Amino acid sequence: MGTNAKAMMETLGRQAREASVGMRMADTRCKNDALRRAAAVLRRERAEILAANEMDVRAGRDQGLDAALLDRLLLNDDRIEAMAEGLEQIAALPDPVGEIEHLTSRPSGIQVGRMRVPLGVIGMIYESRPNVTADAAGLCLKSGNAVILRGGSEAIHSNRVIAGCMRRAVLEAGLPQDAVQLVDSTDRALVGELIRAEDYVDVIIPRGGRGLIERIAAEARVPVIKHLDGVCHVYVDAAADLDMALNIAVNAKTQRPGVCNAMETLLVHADVAAAFLPRVVAALIERGVEVRGCERTRKLAEGVVPATDADWDAEYLALILAVKVVDSLEAAMAHIARHGSGHTESIVTEDYAAGQTFLREVDSSSVMWNASTRFADGYEYGLGAEIGISTNRLHVRGPVGLEGLTTQKWLVLGRGEVRE
Repeated sequence: MGTNAKAMMETLGRQAREASVGMRMADTRCKNDALRRAAAVLRRERAEILAANEMDVRAGRDQGLDAALLDRLLLNDDRIEAMAEGLEQIAALPDPVGEIEHLTSRPSGIQVGRMRVPLGVIGMIYESRPNVTADAAGLCLKSGNAVILRGGSEAIHSNRVIAGCMRRAVLEAGLPQDAVQLVDSTDRALVGELIRAEDYVDVIIPRGGRGLIERIAAEARVPVIKHLDGVCHVYVDAAADLDMALNIAVNAKTQRPGVCNAMETLLVHADVAAAFLPRVVAALIERGVEVRGCERTRKLAEGVVPATDADWDAEYLALILAVKVVDSLEAAMAHIARHGSGHTESIVTEDYAAGQTFLREVDSSSVMWNASTRFADGYEYGLGAEIGISTNRLHVRGPVGLEGLTTQKWLVLGRGEVRE
């Protein structure tokens, strides 16, 4: 199948590259029209989408997928409506393409600035959630890109129908239909071909489990926007408002534990540990959390099981939490630097200097002061939607919205100036 996979990917790549030229020139009105049409098509084809999804869910049960994966795979009327509303929300967002920033006059007489432009062709590789097919296609369309979608084999029937709806809407809006393409095969060799398609693909965005993302990061020749883990920390400082800290810690762990911005480790300053730990541990255990603590934590709070060295590096994505007592802000930041994944960290403190130090010195894609890590999300940041969260340093970091799917080029405006 290797030769066939290569030929298939070259065909998809050529078609995407050609479509990206048309998308680069598409005006905002046409892109928004395509998105609104797509929302209407999804609603109209609800029965077909549900029938295809039932095939995927039934196959998933037969294959022994666990309850969490089956839930991610499942579509229903509410989830289809959410996909449609999401596309309409993307249509309502400002279009970043064509924005000119920092236009300044130079002593030579020329004006110099930067224009925001699409990245080009995006390869989107994802697992389980068929709603990503619509979300990713919508964000790529609005940002003027073409996209090649490669969903997981467990959602192939759902993805085929949803991608078909998107392509129909794109064509009806007068845009290049191949701006949205689905890799319509479950052959794993196609993933390898997509991530090596340097001539056709400008960036790869993976969404899924650690195994998938590690493989792509290791094997890709195309630049990758990714994050591997969300080992997120909340640090309760000596000067914390302990009622606030309790609310933040409980929310960060329990509001939705299976997502990448949920807290996985709680760090507590020794000066407030005796007052805070019994309260927060009791509140967490009441909500079903297994608390794994250092020796100092276990001496101060009941119901805590011993933490191992592996717990400080764990992304549980479950109702499990590691808790450690630290002696200073510096010790908390050192722990984060050693064990964090660069995703999201939060400090709870009323000390201005401590808050500023934490914001400045902690090196993660999102750093917070007196707020739950659960806010690390494109919607909550005002991006409207996100295609993923990046812990890369280049070219975008944190939640990736429309602007993150663009780059900039320099503009020079002159009146006949020549360089002396």
